[in-house]
Amino acid sequence: MKQLKSLTLNLLLIITFFLFATACTEKESIVNPTGTSDYEQLKKLIDEDEVIQSFEPNYNEDEAMDIITPGLAKAIYPVRVGQKMKLIDFNVTFDIQNDTAYGKIEKTFEGILFIAASFDEFVPGDSNVVDTLIQKQFTTTVTRNIIFVKVNNSIRPERNWRIYAMSLINGGTVTDNIEITKLTIVLPNGNEYVVDDPNEYYLSRDPGFRDQLPIISRGEEVTITVEVKSAYSDDDFVTLTHGAIKGGRKYRAKVRFELVSSEFDGTYYNKVYQNVWRANRHPGAKHAIINAMPKQVIYDDETIVETNGWGIPYIVK
Repeated sequence: MKQLKSLTLNLLLIITFFLFATACTEKESIVNPTGTSDYEQLKKLIDEDEVIQSFEPNYNEDEAMDIITPGLAKAIYPVRVGQKMKLIDFNVTFDIQNDTAYGKIEKTFEGILFIAASFDEFVPGDSNVVDTLIQKQFTTTVTRNIIFVKVNNSIRPERNWRIYAMSLINGGTVTDNIEITKLTIVLPNGNEYVVDDPNEYYLSRDPGFRDQLPIISRGEEVTITVEVKSAYSDDDFVTLTHGAIKGGRKYRAKVRFELVSSEFDGTYYNKVYQNVWRANRHPGAKHAIINAMPKQVIYDDETIVETNGWGIPYIVK
């Protein structure tokens, strides 16, 4: 009888130990040893992606920039124009649905528009005629959407997700007076990108995705057509800033679009602008930023800043 009790006790101890060990194993299997949540990992992917991070070096021009243009010799005669942007608020939200996560990025910037100008007419290209520097403060908010896919079910979230596609960027000041309505980009190989809603137009590095991230060879020319809805009859100030990579702003350049046509619909002037720009010879992930401002913002020292901007990522190889 004593042996039976001893055997029973030992068996109970073994079962208890086994259940305890199993519980510990199951608990350890769901514990994240790195302390990194899916949210934090998705945020980290955004912070470390060179394509996404190439936006700000082109959006923040730091100072008044030389503009490649047929000529700027009207009204107050601006010589150089640029915007310095300071990030003051950054929000990112995620909606995780099974193996797909949808992220929305919203950034708010405080900006200073620099207009280096001359009060006298000058020959375009002559930068020695600047006799005044106008500064205008403004605030913009830009948005972008990101799609992530789950590629693993590891207990380490950093192994589980990757960026599948990203939308174009849309943003600007609060205004109904000027708005980019359509963007058409034609690459040297004939590939065409037609966008009428930047936050709903997605580009991807995934070969199975319909619209691939534009890849341009160094020195190749790209044709861009921008359609703008404007409350003003005068030519708007529509520009493209491009060329900078993350940590390499010295390659940044700015070009102005030429007006192709303008039609009044009774409320707004629907205008078409176009330009051909050449990719610089420095490879890497970049953004092309298209900004549209009414003429008087640049040519009048007291007019407040109104602007709408779109941004498209691309890679120079």
